[in-house]
Amino acid sequence: MTSALRVLAILFLWLGVALPAHAAVTITFWSHELGNSFPHAFFTLRGVPDAGGAPVDVNYGFTAKSVTPAILMGTVAGKLDIATPKYIDGSDAQFSVVLTDDQYRDMLALVALWGGPGEAGRYRLNGHNCVHFVQEAARRAGLTDIERPGLMKKPRSFLKSIAQANAARVTIIDRPGRDYLPTLPPLKP
Repeated sequence: MTSALRVLAILFLWLGVALPAHAAVTITFWSHELGNSFPHAFFTLRGVPDAGGAPVDVNYGFTAKSVTPAILMGTVAGKLDIATPKYIDGSDAQFSVVLTDDQYRDMLALVALWGGPGEAGRYRLNGHNCVHFVQEAARRAGLTDIERPGLMKKPRSFLKSIAQANAARVTIIDRPGRDYLPTLPPLKP
């Protein structure tokens, strides 16, 4: 091996070792059953974008701004719902998908759309609820066969059905948050 090739090989080896490795952002889909509140679906985003940047560890759901009998009558004001750690501990992680950076940006656009003014920020129990929100996130994550009209008010059943239909594309978790969260590695910038 010539000295130039040896230097080039050492340079490539050094570059491979010296460059920081980035972990992609993972979306995890969650359900929460009854208890002190009605059933709910939400998702978490966790990891570091492949392009680099600050670690991400957030969650988003969508719900009515006020839970009153008015939600049974029609459209009401909606809001993004950020779950507390205690709430997540009592919820069930159903499955996860590793996102590309484009898909991650698409999730942020979904959150901005549903959290903003206009029709996308309105809650309708029968047509624009938390399950519809995670359904759109699943679509943007590249999952298919996500139409489940009979399950749009049944978060756990909906998510389990989507996981089954996309079994080759998702990582099934099916664990309570209190058991699943401690298994996650720390996030590093």
